[in-house]
Amino acid sequence: MIAFDPTDSASLLAAFGALGVLAVIFAESGLLVVGFFLPGDTLLFPAGVLCAANAQHAPRLELWQVLVCAAVGAVAGAQVGYLLGRHGGRPLLARSSSRRVQEGTRRAERLLARYGYGKALVIGRFIPMLRTVLHPAAGALGVPAKPFTLWQIVGGMLWSQSLVLAGYLLGSSVARVDDYLLPMVAVIVALSVLPLLAELRRTRRARLSPSGPDGEEGDDGADGADADDVDDRAEVHGTDMDDADAADDGCRPCRRDDRQR
Repeated sequence: MIAFDPTDSASLLAAFGALGVLAVIFAESGLLVVGFFLPGDTLLFPAGVLCAANAQHAPRLELWQVLVCAAVGAVAGAQVGYLLGRHGGRPLLARSSSRRVQEGTRRAERLLARYGYGKALVIGRFIPMLRTVLHPAAGALGVPAKPFTLWQIVGGMLWSQSLVLAGYLLGSSVARVDDYLLPMVAVIVALSVLPLLAELRRTRRARLSPSGPDGEEGDDGADGADADDVDDRAEVHGTDMDDADAADDGCRPCRRDDRQR
């Protein structure tokens, strides 16, 4: 029996190779129960490194197999997650007691509302944790099937293929790349978390802002100032306006209605 740790990229790749990439990326792209605990970015990049040949060793994985398995896992996993969310609806997400799922659902709603279907589905692919809940949330929130399918394929292909190819190119050009694999994975994780940190900072600033996230209070204040200016002008010129009305009443020509009276 092969002993392996499904949360460890090196152990998973050594045990299952490209098929392990397919299974893990499938689950990580849309299965709420296990997706949060599986590697995504940290699996695809090392898989690409293992596909490269250099002076020290031959390729340990076939590049085309890893690319195909990564693409199939990303696209199929997202579509299954969407179908689960569409059939389960909001109760599917609300039943979860996981704080990660609840927070991820709120972030997915904000992302879809802010950027629309296309941008949200592409950007969300590159954000860890959000990637897992975004597709079921899109189904539960009623995102139409055709635009979802189109944009999740675009996002899934960009995400999966770019990380595998980046690892492959680095493995082909850097000698003894295995010695630097862990630091490189740490850098990838840090870069992947940056969009999430930016979103958290934006949300926190919106909560702390006295005018709210949309600046509604500021707009009302501006409108109130304009109204005060109008009132002041009316008070200043009130006498002139009354005089003008009086003069107009005395000098205007008689209209047909007045002659009839």
